[in-house]
Amino acid sequence: MTDDRLDHYRQSIDNIDAALVFMLAERFKITQAVGRHKAETGLPPADTGREERQIARLRRLAHEADLDPEFSEKFLRFIIDEVIRHHERFRA
Repeated sequence: MTDDRLDHYRQSIDNIDAALVFMLAERFKITQAVGRHKAETGLPPADTGREERQIARLRRLAHEADLDPEFSEKFLRFIIDEVIRHHERFRA
């Protein structure tokens, strides 16, 4: 038994998930370049001022998009933590 409406929703979700994966991959390619640049120029792996501005910006965007700002902050913090971990490896 198939449910065409459910199948359609799921296909849309699958497409969005794929787009998210490719966007995250592109983002990490760029942050890898940032990490190498920071290591080469002696800059610290983390920039707390930038992180705070980005989180505030993402919370505003989430609010405008009718997305839970708390969720968006947790999501961005997870990404930021991973980026910093990568940046710290470049310093080693």
